[in-house]
Amino acid sequence: MEGSMPIVDTAYNLKAPQPNTNLTDVGRGTPMGELLRRYWHPVGLAADATATPRKIRALGEDLILFRDGSGIVGVVHPRCAHRGTSLYYGKVEDRGIRCCYHGWLFDAEGNCLEQPCEPKMGEGQREKVRQPWYPVEERYGLIWVYMGPADKKPLLPRYKLLEEFEDGEFLEANDISIGSGGPVIADFNWFQHWENVMDPFHVVVLHSTFSGTQFVPEMATMPECDFTNEPLGVRTTSYRDLGDGKRLRRITEVQIPTLRVVPSPLLTPGRCQSIGFVLPIDDTHFRIYTVGRVTKEGELSGIRSRQNGKLWEDLTEEEHQMFPGDYEAQKAQGDITWHNHEHLGTTDQAIVMLRRFMLRQVKIVQEGGDPVGMAFVPGEEWIDSPAGNWIEDAPTA
Repeated sequence: MEGSMPIVDTAYNLKAPQPNTNLTDVGRGTPMGELLRRYWHPVGLAADATATPRKIRALGEDLILFRDGSGIVGVVHPRCAHRGTSLYYGKVEDRGIRCCYHGWLFDAEGNCLEQPCEPKMGEGQREKVRQPWYPVEERYGLIWVYMGPADKKPLLPRYKLLEEFEDGEFLEANDISIGSGGPVIADFNWFQHWENVMDPFHVVVLHSTFSGTQFVPEMATMPECDFTNEPLGVRTTSYRDLGDGKRLRRITEVQIPTLRVVPSPLLTPGRCQSIGFVLPIDDTHFRIYTVGRVTKEGELSGIRSRQNGKLWEDLTEEEHQMFPGDYEAQKAQGDITWHNHEHLGTTDQAIVMLRRFMLRQVKIVQEGGDPVGMAFVPGEEWIDSPAGNWIEDAPTA
């Protein structure tokens, strides 16, 4: 139209999307994948390991989980070392898992114990065969696997928040993805979920004023926040005025490799009761295993957010649109977010700190060093956190 201003910037001029793959990709050989492989990861509940082979997937690798007749848990690659058929169809026996094709028997550490169709192969030949496997431990009701280089295997961490009990408390573990606000297996990149833990301001909008109260009304108060780099990750200390001369001091942390140390959003006072362990299944899927101190069964699931008064799986499509939660907001960033399209602000300080922290650890591994949080000497594997909700006197002017 004559006299109108020319249109310069439209969506036609968008830059090609580009994720920061050093943060997002978890496969073998990728920068983040090699960092994550230096740590232990939960791949199932203890109850998931049975005499029936179970398919699992972690860090982009397909695996088989089983528990042999003596109670030992094994995690092996599915392709039989003989001719490659899947051990998913194997039979679990007292000493290990037997392939359905030619009956080769492997123990939980991949050692070949029997080759029924090879009577001429002696002990020395059979011992040369080993099914690819990973070290496994059980703790806190979870199955843990170490998927990194054998000579770098650290001790499995112990967490004071999960081992120091108040009267009447006991441990509970579940896999219902507390914290993701969506399905058990979330279908987008793990990192864009994990860094969300360091964003206290979205709680005021998404969880309080936009979709209604998804936790408690007090969380709608805009916080004042301090963000700090810590030895194992990043910490947010937020302060909310509660009135009557009181304030809430809330401490939340993320710790390497994938820990969510988040106190109850229902503002249960005191130290954090649970730890969430994010398992990157692959580049576009993750799940969360949560372990917490509880006083009654099922207590952990009670802290899940509600949209329109309903759990995520009970909402209609129209309600998902009208009352979005964490899953909708994070999934809508894309299966893997476009980092080069972001415009970060001052309230994203902790997000930037976390990204830089993890990239520093990536570089350490690339240069042949050990990232933070490695413990190789018994007694040094203990990890603590000051996370929690604390009601205290508000400072006077």
